[in-house]
Formats: sequence, structure tokens, C-alpha cells
Amino acid sequence: MSPKKAEGHTLKVGLLVFTANAREDNSKRPYDTIRAIAQQAETDGFDSIWLADHLLYRYPGEPTRGIWECWTMLAALAEATRRVEIGTLVTCNSFRNPAILAKMATTTDEVSHGRLILGVGAGWNEPEYQAFGLPFDHRVDRFEEALQILRPLLRQGHVDFAGKYYQARHCDNVPCGPRSEGPPLMVGSEGPRMLKLTAKYADLWNTGYMGKPETMAEPLAKIEAACREIGRDSATLGITAFIGLWFPDLQAEKPSSFDNPLTGTTQEIAATMRGYAELGVQHIMFQCAPYTPEARQRLTEALQLYRAMEQQ
Repeated sequence: MSPKKAEGHTLKVGLLVFTANAREDNSKRPYDTIRAIAQQAETDGFDSIWLADHLLYRYPGEPTRGIWECWTMLAALAEATRRVEIGTLVTCNSFRNPAILAKMATTTDEVSHGRLILGVGAGWNEPEYQAFGLPFDHRVDRFEEALQILRPLLRQGHVDFAGKYYQARHCDNVPCGPRSEGPPLMVGSEGPRMLKLTAKYADLWNTGYMGKPETMAEPLAKIEAACREIGRDSATLGITAFIGLWFPDLQAEKPSSFDNPLTGTTQEIAATMRGYAELGVQHIMFQCAPYTPEARQRLTEALQLYRAMEQQ
């Protein structure tokens, strides 16, 4: 982004809190454990905590891996915390009617006293669609209609929409939550059409899995092009990045989902945070591999070091 956008910029740093069963033995993560990690992240100075939205994980030759339902857990963590922002990274549009999702988001924003960030995406994991009887076709078409319902319900509390996939006729989202404009709408997107929808409807854009700041160059160029295409000033769209943080000395195998993982010492991770801030990125979220207390402690130390650097 432009230096003007980065000037005087304060970077927010968040942590992905796991709600899926443990990868090693598929044992469930008890709520008390999840809550303790979220509360510790708040104590440690993180700006936000994030939950993934899935129904199950199923891969060939592997047992089905479970995960808690995202929004039930998110509402519980809204009550269990006081300061951190809470968000979905990202919620799958296909899982819930968009008008009902707007209602859920407004309610969760009320419970959290205005700390929700509503992250949404078009979905991708076909086995969970099959297992729960959800349509996997035309996901971007469905998502485009959903945004035309979600945004006005969050902003104005009313929509009258009839599309091919969704209808919300004379729909009112009342009562309104603690923020008259509703929670910010964040879209996770990569493809050209999804980026254009992001530029048209979103308050925040999310991309992942990122590594060092230079991995943002191509995605930033694409979202800026999408903004230009629809005539939006890219400076009005908040940029967020989901970062895969891998500690090879704690976990020998690189996570399969991490294309360009971030690695390094606490000093190097802190420098990476500064690099994202200098790009004008508004918010970064970390997924730690392995997901262990030691890995989270290293990230916490890097965060505290970055904050100390910013105060110099």
C-alpha cells in the first residue's frame, strides 16, 4: 500500500484459536481448554482471537476429524473475554442462510459489546458439504447474493431481496446491536471474481496463508486492481493477512496448508510484524504450528518485542 496509508498506522495482531480435534490422536479439545487459551491470549496482549468455521475434516485414508460448531463457540468466547476482538476466519457462506447469519452476527456483537469482526468466504471443503447435505455448486454465485443480503442487514437493519439462491423479503434485523453500523464485514478471497466482490461490498479483505511481508506483494496488487476496476479508493478497504507461523524445531514436518510459512526467532517474527505495519496492513492473524504452549509463548514474546520496538 502507499506510504501515506501506512503513516501513523497501528498494526493489530491476532491468534487463531483451535477448536478442531487434535491432529495427533483426534481427541476433542474441551471448551475449558479453548476458553483458557483465548483468555490467555487476551492477557498476553493480542488484539484479537479467531475461530475457523468448519463442520468436519475428511481426507482419503484418514479418520474423520471433528471440530466444534463455530458460532456457538464464538458466542461463548465473547462472554469469556472482555477486550479482544473476536472473529471468524472465515465463516462459510454455504452453511447458513445469509439473513440468519446477519442475525447471528448482530447477536454475537451484542454479547461481545461490539467486538465482532464478521469474516465470510464462499467455502471450499466439499466433504463437509456432502456430509451435511449442503449444495456445493455455484458457490461464488451464492456468495454474491449473500453479500447483497448481509451488508444491508448489518448496516441498515433491513433488506428486501429476491435472488436465484436466497430470498430475504422485507427482512428486518432487529434489535440492532451495540454499533449502529454493525460489525465490520471481512471477506476472505483470492480469485478475480471474489476480489471484485470484496472490493464492492467489504470493509476488510483477508488473504492467507502468508509468510514474510514480501509474500503480500502479488495479493496487494490484485486487490488494488479490483478496487480500481469498480472505482473504489483502495485506501478505504482495510487489509488483513492470515499468517502461517511454523517452528521447525518444535514440529519437523511443514504443515501441508502452509505454502510460504513464516519461520524465525522471536526477533525475526517481531521484525516481520513491523514489516506488515509498514505495508499498511491493518490486522494480521497467526496460526501456530505446532499448536502448543511453547509455540504460542514464542509468538507472545515476539508480539511484546514488536510493541516495545514501536514505542522507541
